[in-house]
Formats: sequence, structure tokens, C-alpha cells
Amino acid sequence: MSCDILLTGAEGQLGWEVARRVQAPLTVLAMTRGQLDITDREHVLNMISSTLPRVVINAAAYTAVDKAESNPDMAFSVNRDGPAYLAEACSHNNLPLIHLSTDYVFDGSKTTSYTEDDFPSPLGVYGESKHAGEIAVREACAQHVILRTAWVYGVHGNNFVKTMLRLGKERNQLRVVDDQYGSPTFAGDLADAVIAVARCMIDGAPPLEGMGTFHCAGNGATTWCKFARKVFEVAGLRVDPAPDVQAITTAEYPTPARRPENSVLDCGKLARVYGIALRPWEEALTDMLDEVLAADIAAGTV
Repeated sequence: MSCDILLTGAEGQLGWEVARRVQAPLTVLAMTRGQLDITDREHVLNMISSTLPRVVINAAAYTAVDKAESNPDMAFSVNRDGPAYLAEACSHNNLPLIHLSTDYVFDGSKTTSYTEDDFPSPLGVYGESKHAGEIAVREACAQHVILRTAWVYGVHGNNFVKTMLRLGKERNQLRVVDDQYGSPTFAGDLADAVIAVARCMIDGAPPLEGMGTFHCAGNGATTWCKFARKVFEVAGLRVDPAPDVQAITTAEYPTPARRPENSVLDCGKLARVYGIALRPWEEALTDMLDEVLAADIAAGTV
């Protein structure tokens, strides 16, 4: 059971997109949590040693930001220990590891976009656990690429865009936070970037400075409120009439976990080193909504 790519977290937004976008002649072994629990060290070591992929992509993560505050053991088990085991296995077998991380490793106090050289200072358990996972990967596996991303949404799974569409059909008015800034990232575009990096590893020709930490997010920045308004603008008659999206402050919408005020990522390094740059988030959103609508029509739900 050999493959070019061993993918973890295949049931998630990103993993699902990676699995469906890998094209021949590349082969991918897409593993769900039920098939490969990355928190099980022995299972991880045995799986990678027996399959000997040419690259491992870790898209598995505990992403419930608020729930992490009351369930830190689970968050750290998946986001720190799991990556540590994958990195150990990759290092033992001389394999490269591509690991996904998050903008939430930053506290949001910076007034400009974050670069890879900025020091992480997470505000909550989720960010802390992801930061710990980054450290574990760096310490255990020299051949690593850490891709930090942000505000991921896609056609598969649950996300902000789908939540807005659902609530927009149920309510005439929505109140959405307008003082947190970030870069919406379409899971499909992110998957293409991950596969492009993986292909460099498989071809044995990673660029100079190709290992290390990179930022990979949709081009441009917005707030959650403006993101929501754009969703309904692009959705058009799919949500008719569109709800009134009112801007509120973070203080007006308290949550168990604190969010960074600004988590916009500077993705210039990825473009410089790998020649990879994601398109404007608005353009990607249109494509995502087109696919969701097509699926709804096929299912007879619209």
C-alpha cells in the first residue's frame, strides 16, 4: 500500500479538497480520523513506515476555537501531540511533512499584516495548541513546511459562509462583528497551494529556502461583517430577500475564546520562494457559492 501523498484529516474542509484535487500520476492515501488517529503514536509510526509515502500532509486539527477553552486536553492532543508524532515518523523515514497552522497563533495587536518573522502570542487555547504543534514539527522534522492560513471556508463541511447562508434564510437581521480583520481563504485554493508544495517535495526539487514556515491565505483583508455582506451580495437571489447585516463590536458578542483583532497574514514569502499566491478572496467566494448552488439545485433543495 504505497502512495505519493499520505493525507491526514481527509474529512475536513481542506483534506476533502486536497483528496479530490490530486491528479494522476500522483496518488494520495486520504485518511480520516477513523482510519488514522494522529494522537495514537504507535498507529502513526506504523502507518507511515508501512506506506512510505513521498510526502505527508497533515490537515487534521481540532478547530473548535471556543470549545477548546473548556477542552484543552483534546485541543493539545490533536494540535500538538499529533503533529509531533507525524514529525517523528517523517524524520525516522526521511520524509518531508507539510503541516497546516493558523493565523490565531498571533494576538492581533499588530496594525499591519503579520509576517513569518513576527513572534506568536496566541490569545486562547486553540492558538496555543496550534503554536505548540508548530514547535513540535520544527523540533522533530528538519524537512518540514508549515503553512499558516486563515478564515477557511469551502463547499464541504461547516464554515462561516454556510452559516451565513443558513441564518440568512431564517432571519431578517444578522448582527456580525466588524472589528476583527482577516483574510478569508477558500479551501479549494488552499488545497491547490498545498498540492503545489507537495509536488515540489515529490519531484525532489524544493526551492532554496523551501523549508520552514509560510503564510498562505486569500488575497485581501476584510472583517467578519463585511465578509457576511459580500456573501449575500454574491449569493443574490439564492437568499431573497437578503437579511440586514448589522455591524457590532467584539464586546457586543462575547465568546469563550478571545479572537485577534487583526490576523491578516502577509503571504509574500510564499510567492517569492514557491511562486504561489492565492487569488482575491472575493473571486474565490464567487466560485465557492456557484458550486454550492449547483449542488443545491442537483439535490432539489432550491
